[in-house]
Amino acid sequence: MSSLPSSSGSVNGRNGHTNGASSHSNSDAGLEPADGGLVGSQYPVNGFSQPPYQNHHNEDIVNHLYHAGFQTGNYADTILHVHQNVYRLHAIILSRSPLLAHLMSTSPQTSGQRVIYVPLDQEPEVTQEGFAIALGYLYSAISLNLIRPDNARAVLAAGCLLGGMDDLCSYAYEVCKQSITVDTISSWVEFIDTIPSSSDGSTTPDLPKTSIFGHYAQRLKDDVFHFLVDTLPEILEVQQSQPEPSSPGPSGRDVLLQIYSRVPFEMFKTAVESPAFRLDPTGSDQARFKFAKDAIELRKRGIARGSGAEETVVLAFGGGNFGGSTVHITRKMRKRPLWKVNAYGDGKGWERVSISEHGTVSADEEGIDSATKNVVLLTILGMVPDFATGF
Repeated sequence: MSSLPSSSGSVNGRNGHTNGASSHSNSDAGLEPADGGLVGSQYPVNGFSQPPYQNHHNEDIVNHLYHAGFQTGNYADTILHVHQNVYRLHAIILSRSPLLAHLMSTSPQTSGQRVIYVPLDQEPEVTQEGFAIALGYLYSAISLNLIRPDNARAVLAAGCLLGGMDDLCSYAYEVCKQSITVDTISSWVEFIDTIPSSSDGSTTPDLPKTSIFGHYAQRLKDDVFHFLVDTLPEILEVQQSQPEPSSPGPSGRDVLLQIYSRVPFEMFKTAVESPAFRLDPTGSDQARFKFAKDAIELRKRGIARGSGAEETVVLAFGGGNFGGSTVHITRKMRKRPLWKVNAYGDGKGWERVSISEHGTVSADEEGIDSATKNVVLLTILGMVPDFATGF
């Protein structure tokens, strides 16, 4: 039996008629109102609304599909492999997902049951739990009750991957947005750092691992930035002119500094340079400048350490700001140090080589030939040859 979807113009049933209908007209079967009204009209007939038992009947069907179809896999015709899990499911339900419909139509069917594989090796954001919730949503919206702040991002990723479930994605996104708090902002910043900035057209960016989120990626990035700039200072009460008496824990400003000390540079620069980042009642540039200096000192011992770059902040006056001031944060690569080499002895060789804190190299004579001497010099310059790796 072919696994390809039917391209026939006929509807499921006989000779183009709806499932179970005969070749007689609908009116003969009693399916068309005698007055010629439309079946399934959105308007109530003669003032009567839809009987409530119809809603209950629909709910019963959906509940049966979810419990007997998804949870227990009764009467399954499709085997789905994902991660290390195996699901016994139903093709007609899975076809709601564009991805799964494509996999079913392109997977050869050699036995009575269709077998499909969903590769997720390149999608680390899709967890087993998130995929299971999104898969269950194809059967029933009851899966929405399983979404929590700690799994919402994985559900969003799975929903975007499977497609055809806008309501699930919208709900999961809202849970993600609400889960951005003081306690979780650091993990959200780490996630946002994997989303590249929009390309200016001069280069072709690599496909990011978060591209699975589609337009939600940029929305989440904007939400995190808004939380850093607008919401976080308010929550931590750093804008108060008269800070409350010190408590046993760190102050709000100290917490804010710790968070900003771990923010990637581009986001750190954009946030602190923004006038919306208010750190005192007047939102002064001086307060942002002082905060940036303190944050950069912390960053030197953390995120900026070993990067080979130096971050600085300046408070510029005048210019195009009508005599006002602006905060500018820059990052420059440190220049490679120039080493000064001093050789002592009779020139026959070096026995011990030392480098002073100012870059001066000294050595005791004898014991090292000229070839090793050259290796030492290349090492200083950062150009160690392959043959010298064991030196």
